[in-house]
Amino acid sequence: MTHLHRVAFTTFAVMKEPYGSAVTKGFEDLTEPTFEEAERQPGFVARATSPDDEGQDTNFGKDYGPWGEFDVPRFYVWGRTEETDRRASTLSVWEDLESVYSFVYSAPLHRSALRQRHDWFVRPEWPSYAIWWIGDETPTWKDACRRLEKLHDEGPTPASFTFHDPFTAQGEPIELIKSGRKRS
Repeated sequence: MTHLHRVAFTTFAVMKEPYGSAVTKGFEDLTEPTFEEAERQPGFVARATSPDDEGQDTNFGKDYGPWGEFDVPRFYVWGRTEETDRRASTLSVWEDLESVYSFVYSAPLHRSALRQRHDWFVRPEWPSYAIWWIGDETPTWKDACRRLEKLHDEGPTPASFTFHDPFTAQGEPIELIKSGRKRS
């Protein structure tokens, strides 16, 4: 049996316009510095990057090595070419739930981006992120899509949950308090 001890975290959003537009410029300008900020956070393990990544976010069909080929959940119905791509997505691994929670809500650049999300992204009718416990394996983009879809279809479960309704690695509901520490 695999011992679950780390968390996978995926985000998914759809921009109001494709990459390169004036509307998305602020988001694009913050993307790489925010990735760098995440990588410096306590508890960060790894994030999906392509072996041939040149500082640009993923493209459809791109191979991410152990993270698998890039994929999107069924909610994405917009463009799939470089000129029409409107999705923004991430996939990362963290040592624990508290570490990723702290990054999302306390890291200055990410907090700033979170405050501006309504300027850049369409209002979602789907989960904008999902969390699940993993062992030593590397989560794949296909798995991330399944977790977002499961969260959308079934609500939070130990298999796919949010910060508002988190679970322990053993599948027990917990409550996160603002400091990022869990409370049983």
